Amino acid sequence: MTRTTPPRPLDITAVFPELREFSATATRLHPRPGMPSVADSSVGGPLLWPADEAWPVCTDGESHAVDSLQTPAMVRRSRQIFAAASAREFYHLTDEEQAELPDFDHSEPVATVRQPIPLVPVAQLYRRDIPDFAGPGDSDLLQVLWCPLDHPGEGYNPRVRLYWRRSAGVGPRLEAAPEPPVVEEPYLPNRCVVHPEQIREYEYAAKLPEHLATRIAAWEEDGDHEDVIDYSVDLSLAPGWKVGGFANWSLTDPLPNDCAECGTAMTLLLTADSSEWEGAGSSWQPVEDAVPEPTEVVIGRGYALYIFRCPASFDHPPSTAMQ
Repeated sequence: MTRTTPPRPLDITAVFPELREFSATATRLHPRPGMPSVADSSVGGPLLWPADEAWPVCTDGESHAVDSLQTPAMVRRSRQIFAAASAREFYHLTDEEQAELPDFDHSEPVATVRQPIPLVPVAQLYRRDIPDFAGPGDSDLLQVLWCPLDHPGEGYNPRVRLYWRRSAGVGPRLEAAPEPPVVEEPYLPNRCVVHPEQIREYEYAAKLPEHLATRIAAWEEDGDHEDVIDYSVDLSLAPGWKVGGFANWSLTDPLPNDCAECGTAMTLLLTADSSEWEGAGSSWQPVEDAVPEPTEVVIGRGYALYIFRCPASFDHPPSTAMQ
């Protein structure tokens, strides 16, 4: 099933033609819970991983910032229970379900993080599915993993690793990836299929030339257009999981974001968002359905994690920003 973003309330380039110079395409992933295979693009799904390549682990030990630790099995079972309760005519938990759920303040022992923590799959993206795929040489597969614990040095976010591959060259594949002994619940994505859709975005207002940003702000205040339309909310940046496009800097205002290896300005690669849209009646809600939080990933207090790559070299490390 396809997912279709409704047309924008108006063509902003008809009002400000110069915005065409500050536009880019992005691919909304529209993740939905499902059962993808290693041959599919996915969020939180299994990865096409070579059997002879070690699975990456994090060895930061007790330098992780630990809040509430749960086993992956506990996270998944709790989500199943809450989903079943929500599906009932009137939301309620049975006594049996209540007994299975961990106490509100439950946490696995902090000492558990002393051992190596296998990274968890965040996204697997095949070039054939993603119009805005970017990768080195003849690679046709991008795999994104992260450590499912907070890293103070990464802005109290999960630490991200990127892998580009040529899928035809993988050979014998790993049958089952190792699971971490514990996770922070918000960093374990639900297994989701994706429904890629390419859209066009316009740069975040504060990163536009000042004269243009000022004119857009004045136009918003003017009110001559029929409905209340906000450039940032309705016209420029799509929320949700996406590849490419632009970052929304509304939490901190734009921050310097240069490659730690070579100093080149970084490019947005992937957005991992806490929700697919914000608020009832959002103009970004797909025509076909309403599933606002399919992955159950939560970044900070409901923000997005922007993952950037260096355009000078795919071998340089990624950077992240929570916004």
